[in-house]
Amino acid sequence: MADDSVKQPLFSGSTNPPESSQNLGAAKRRRFRRCKTAPASDTSLEGPDKGRALFPVSSFIFKNFRPSFGQVSLFLFLYLVAGCTCFYLVRDQLVGRTTNGVLDALYFCIVTMTTVGYGDLVPRSTAAKLLACLFVFSGMAFVALFLSKAADYLVEKQEVLIIKAAHLRRKVGDQQMLKEMEGKKIKYKFCTAAAALLVLVIVGTVVLVRVEKLDVVDAFYCVCATITTLGYGDKSFSTAGGRVFAVFWILTSTIFSGQFFLYLAELQTENRQRSLVKWVLTRKMTLVDLEAADLDDDGVVSAAEFVIYKLKEMGKISQENVAMLMEEFENLDVDCSGAISNSDLLLAQ
Repeated sequence: MADDSVKQPLFSGSTNPPESSQNLGAAKRRRFRRCKTAPASDTSLEGPDKGRALFPVSSFIFKNFRPSFGQVSLFLFLYLVAGCTCFYLVRDQLVGRTTNGVLDALYFCIVTMTTVGYGDLVPRSTAAKLLACLFVFSGMAFVALFLSKAADYLVEKQEVLIIKAAHLRRKVGDQQMLKEMEGKKIKYKFCTAAAALLVLVIVGTVVLVRVEKLDVVDAFYCVCATITTLGYGDKSFSTAGGRVFAVFWILTSTIFSGQFFLYLAELQTENRQRSLVKWVLTRKMTLVDLEAADLDDDGVVSAAEFVIYKLKEMGKISQENVAMLMEEFENLDVDCSGAISNSDLLLAQ
């Protein structure tokens, strides 16, 4: 800044120094209200800039993609029809344990797109191998972009039921429910995915015992090899009835298995982050911390500087982020007053 006599605490230049303690409280309330009502919820500007987005919109087409079950069902149906048709045309070039031509083609398509790959049906010719390569890559993309997002959306919908079940004996208002969902979002997602996966494991084991006539250990072994996409191939679905069930079960179980491990990793990361935040908030501040938090080198630490320093300790922001923001602030502070005013913005533009 130009000189120390006009230097203001960081981010507090929008309010003038109060003349009395009563005005001080009012000024603080006004400042915090302005922070809370910053135009972050507006998506467009008024005046000559009307119609222009306030924030840049991501060009990634799947960023906020939330497919409905109707859309997912349609995409999945079209994909399976295409795969079943292609593999049915080359059914004579698939070797292994066969049952029905159409069923085997559909079963092979599901096993391929989920990367289970038992090996009970394998392509023999060059055309069949190239076709399998095409469908394994397109199937992985389909699962990642569509089915996993649909499963994640389904899990989120079940959070309310879990909270209601957890507080069955006492009434929980909508506001309290939303607050608890936000605070324990990953935990509830993990519990929902774990419950769904447990049900799928039990159902798969029972069907393998009843339909494929495997013993309990082999059935459970086959289930684990399937949902983790390990697919050794020594145990698989070989009967027509078993493959009809496998068409639906393999797709669902592999997706929820992936979601389960994803939420487990997120839960672990969230717990580490909470431990770090607790440590940062409970440890005593030293003179070294005071010097590091003093961004403008005026010998004192303002509220904004203290918050920024703590956020850096928590890993929420980095020193590079702070440096970039301070550089942007200085560019906008044309008159070097330590605060950004309307005249500064007009001069900067």
